[in-house]
Amino acid sequence: MHFRILGPLEVIASGRPVALGGVRQRSVLGLLLLQPNRVMSTSRLMSAMWPDEPPPSARKVVQNSIWALRRLLTEGAQDRPCERRVSLLTKPPGYMLSLDADQVDMYRFQRLVEQGRTALTGGDPEQATRLLRTALDLWQGPVLADLVESGLDTAELAAVQNCELAALEDYFEAQLACGRHLAVLGGLESTAASHIHRERLCGQLMLALYRCGRQADALAVYRRTRTALRERYGLEPGHELRRLEMAILNQDPALDPPSTRAQFALLGSSVA
Repeated sequence: MHFRILGPLEVIASGRPVALGGVRQRSVLGLLLLQPNRVMSTSRLMSAMWPDEPPPSARKVVQNSIWALRRLLTEGAQDRPCERRVSLLTKPPGYMLSLDADQVDMYRFQRLVEQGRTALTGGDPEQATRLLRTALDLWQGPVLADLVESGLDTAELAAVQNCELAALEDYFEAQLACGRHLAVLGGLESTAASHIHRERLCGQLMLALYRCGRQADALAVYRRTRTALRERYGLEPGHELRRLEMAILNQDPALDPPSTRAQFALLGSSVA
């Protein structure tokens, strides 16, 4: 049995989707999947399902949803003896979904991202690109998108969504390290436009634009980000971004694509 939360909630058993019932039942399952193998209190479940004010029947609704989900998971295990087991346990002050973390797409995503970052820091951007792309392809939309539309709200949702953005930045970095600035330029432009205060994205876009021969546009991105940071936070860009701006103004050869730097190095050794 496998669980998908990177997009609409979906449960797959023996290659087929499992019917999960109504929105409250699905919401309880989605929330427990955000923190598998950890106890989530009944009060947290209620506050996430009814962000404004839980109705008097909220605790009973949660209990009924747990009962229905437990029956579904138990029957699924009986019908599919070869499937990895999943248990829904009552543990004060709430409930815990016990399973192998790899059964949840979010944790497969996290494992692949960690491997990709290790490859990137280890000097293998090609391997990093493949791993990070595989991780990002697990996303089918905003986390628990269908339940958020129904009113589900909890801090864990934003935290998981931020993990996707951080992995996307790692992917862009790996692609730039491979010299594929033109291939990622469109994705960088659209992503940076939606997250104007993220300095790492800004720097990646500036570098891609510069490598594409668009120095003026790269500097314009810096000015846009600087203005946004000052207006929203009263801050100047960090040291790394300021240093990148200066390197672009000076047309520093260190900013050239890896293949170009390698060609210059070979040319210099042949002249010597």
